[in-house]
Amino acid sequence: MNNLQGVLVPRENRRATAEPAWVKGLLLAILFLFLGLFLVLPMATVFLEACSRGWPVVAAALREDACRKAIELTLLTAAIAVPLNTLFGLAAAWSIAQFRFPGRNLLLILIDLPLWVSPVIGGLIYVLLFGRQGFAGPWLADHGIRIVFALPGIVLGTTFVTFPYVARNVIPLMETQGRAEEEAALSLGARGWQVFLRVTLPKVKWALLYGVILCNARAMGEFGAVSVLSGHIRGRTNTLPLHVEILYNEYQFAAAFAVAMLLSLLALVTLVLKSAIEWRARQQFALSQQLPES
Repeated sequence: MNNLQGVLVPRENRRATAEPAWVKGLLLAILFLFLGLFLVLPMATVFLEACSRGWPVVAAALREDACRKAIELTLLTAAIAVPLNTLFGLAAAWSIAQFRFPGRNLLLILIDLPLWVSPVIGGLIYVLLFGRQGFAGPWLADHGIRIVFALPGIVLGTTFVTFPYVARNVIPLMETQGRAEEEAALSLGARGWQVFLRVTLPKVKWALLYGVILCNARAMGEFGAVSVLSGHIRGRTNTLPLHVEILYNEYQFAAAFAVAMLLSLLALVTLVLKSAIEWRARQQFALSQQLPES
């Protein structure tokens, strides 16, 4: 019967739901042209320019002391900012999806705020708060605490711009799944942490991993807020994106493209991990849909 349904549909109805071949071709041409001009071509240029003078030049640029320091600082910043945003994202998703409380909508707006505010503005906010002439600057200086132009400021700026990624990936899934399983676990005597670790977390693990990967990619590639808060101290407060800018401004084009290629490779690895998680999540969803039928 299912096979006959497509045959029994009137020809004019099938045509009404299908686009002409020339429309499909035009849309695909625009799609591939756009991707080629704004994605593939720039990425290919980075790799070609980086390798134009040979791999010894690339290796020398990546072995440079300032580059190694920038790599270490980038990884350290991501290693601090990503777990912080993961903890906050889980707490925010749990609170918003499981409870109704005054200020809930305001909390959702604040979570989205870094997506609407320029990263440079975010960096300036922390400068105004913790800089030498800022609100808390004199007190921090008197106690020997340095935030701006140091690691804490870079972490603050990176945490600000990556704030929404984990929360915004987990909140919709938690709201869609509802609270039935959690309430059942509570009625059976489970405690709050047991419900979260054994019921809620397994249900959202793929969305959580997806958000963590996006957060990590954004953290390693952040430029605007870090540029304001770092002070551009070479070998001390320069992350990889800032190091690329300095090399390019100093006309060290081969080294600049070599470091940019490293950042691009990190982005490609992130893309592969993202695709793998999406595929695994689809497989798990398809399996869960088949289980009741069997």
